[in-house]
Amino acid sequence: MNRTGSSSVRVGILGTGYIADWHLKALARLGKIKVVAVADLDRRRAEAMAAAHGVAECYTSLEAMLAEAKLDVLHVLTPPQTHFAAADAALDAGVNVLVEKPMCVDPGECAALAEKAQAKGLHVGVNHNFLFTAEYERLRAAIAAGALGRIDHVSIVWNKPLGQLAAGPFDIWMLRSPENIILEIGPHLAAHLLDLAGPVDSLHVETSNTIELPSGQPFHRRWRIATEHGKAAGDLLVSFNPGFAEHYIHVRGSHGSARVDFENQTFTLDRPTRYGIDFDRLVRVRTIGGGLRRQAGRNFWQYILSKLKLSDRGNSFGWSIQSSLRAFYDTLAGSKDDRMTAKLGVDVVELCTQIAAQVAPAAAPKPALPTYVNGTSGHPRATVLVLGGTGFIGKELVRQLVEQHYAVRVLTRSSANPGGVFTHPAVRLVKGSMNRRESLAEALQGVDYVFHLARAHVKRWEDYYNEDVLGTKLVAEACLAAGVKRLIYTGTIDSYYAGRKAAVIREESGLDPYIHRRNYYARAKCEAEALLLAMNAEQRLPVVILRPGIVLGPGGSPFHWGVGMWNSNAVCQLWGDGDNPLPIVLVSDVATGLLAAIDTPDIEGESFNLVGDPCLTGREYIAELERSLGVKLDTLRTPIWKFYMTDMAKWCVKCVVRHPDRKLPSYRDWESRTQRARFDCTKAKQRLNWSPTTDRRRVIREGIEQPSAELAL
Repeated sequence: MNRTGSSSVRVGILGTGYIADWHLKALARLGKIKVVAVADLDRRRAEAMAAAHGVAECYTSLEAMLAEAKLDVLHVLTPPQTHFAAADAALDAGVNVLVEKPMCVDPGECAALAEKAQAKGLHVGVNHNFLFTAEYERLRAAIAAGALGRIDHVSIVWNKPLGQLAAGPFDIWMLRSPENIILEIGPHLAAHLLDLAGPVDSLHVETSNTIELPSGQPFHRRWRIATEHGKAAGDLLVSFNPGFAEHYIHVRGSHGSARVDFENQTFTLDRPTRYGIDFDRLVRVRTIGGGLRRQAGRNFWQYILSKLKLSDRGNSFGWSIQSSLRAFYDTLAGSKDDRMTAKLGVDVVELCTQIAAQVAPAAAPKPALPTYVNGTSGHPRATVLVLGGTGFIGKELVRQLVEQHYAVRVLTRSSANPGGVFTHPAVRLVKGSMNRRESLAEALQGVDYVFHLARAHVKRWEDYYNEDVLGTKLVAEACLAAGVKRLIYTGTIDSYYAGRKAAVIREESGLDPYIHRRNYYARAKCEAEALLLAMNAEQRLPVVILRPGIVLGPGGSPFHWGVGMWNSNAVCQLWGDGDNPLPIVLVSDVATGLLAAIDTPDIEGESFNLVGDPCLTGREYIAELERSLGVKLDTLRTPIWKFYMTDMAKWCVKCVVRHPDRKLPSYRDWESRTQRARFDCTKAKQRLNWSPTTDRRRVIREGIEQPSAELAL
């Protein structure tokens, strides 16, 4: 296995998405595994991932990593459609491969990889990590011991909301075609079904609750799949609708039944007892209840111990990946586990392909397509460039720009069809990134006005600084070089201190002088503003800054964190008592304010707050949301000191374990979330001629009822 002669297995990571972090953490715990290289097309992402995990080498191509890093194993953690090419190249280079599920998107490609690996004496494994959770291991052991008798029926339920259906991005592989979701999520279910019930003799598929994505693609939000396996049967029930998350397996046998609840990390075994029917029920229910109590306690203490670095089993998902990876490397060392064979990877993709093949293509008209351009090629002069144009506020801004007869260009990382207003003849899309100088230069050709609404979705301050602050500096420099007439930057009222001592906030109040103690998002926005204003003073950058409040409206989530902390869509911890009016503003009013900043003369170097007239408290917001959704929410009036003390406890643990991101909690930051200050937006109303809605009923209709209706579709 080790072709270098060293004591460690040399590993390379291809792809730096969400799952890569889990792989790297798991590999660090296995021993005798050394990750020597990370590769990603985006060098900055590769460098950030490598720095976070102590990896020495970074590459922007697989070819270079295979040629130079002397790997024993490659982890392929890229989108599914790229798995075959990457794994095939690694096998050609004499490198073993671990692929994230699915193995490939085509059974033929899977079989080709399996054959090549066997011919070269190499191994291809697939990470179906749910096969290795502790609870599922107990189920397999119970079946192997005969505790359930002959297996009669296997039910697998995956009822989990898919966040991308509401907010995008809609260009990701699993949303590009109706059947892709089964190749993306289906392997989790198919692997369990094949592992428990064996090969499928026949199957029947039904889909329902179909919607059309902004890209024009149909998406089936509910799937029912019935299978036959000799004398046993199976059911796969899948729902991507918003709602309570469920993921479990129920197995019925001739002598008992068992259930694995992945969400709650529990296993239950139900078998007849030696007692009569009445006492039998009592004993069985008490036994199951006692077992669940013990498991709940054990899970909680494992979580606590994991935070103290005394256990690595605190997170079930992380533990399952670690167990899966351990099984893979044990297989390389000579042990055998059927769950880590290339055959299972092939069979899983084959089953998912058969399921997808039974879904008839939706008979829908071909959607209108947006126009992508390079620079000004095939495009009349664009007067406006929007960064972050496919986001919540950006979409409304683009819509209003089109209504006002502007030619609009949108810089986007995506090459997919975002639908809606982006298919309008006045809108052109340019593929690229605001963090790349060449992308900005191309997008800015012929542009007079730039709206900067883009923001990074990261966690560490270093990433906020690199993506948001330095990214904004790059935008400003590009605007100066292109001779842009005005750069309109979207900040946030979160950069103010808005606690009980703030009273009335106007633009001249100034941002929080203790911003370095605040949350990273507020701090990054503040530092970006300071940078822009310095460039205005020193280089005459024509910049205008606007700071929206708590933005509500169609296309946004009704579970807004400006109201409180949402532990789930059913539980909201209000920031404080929830009795003070909130600085709410409709997204349509924000876009109108941004639009006004184009033509208003002599406002360069100035800032404006965009907050509507107060009309709803936190408690009133929740009451209207309950009415709109037709549900009862658990609403907790939570003193700020409780949030702060919880944060302090977490910080103490981070200090003990020397967590790299152990930022000292700030009571000021937590208190500012109460939004007890009052925002005076007279300046925006007078200088920009901005007139936000004063109709409470309209705020409720557009800000709460319409987003709630979209959620329920």
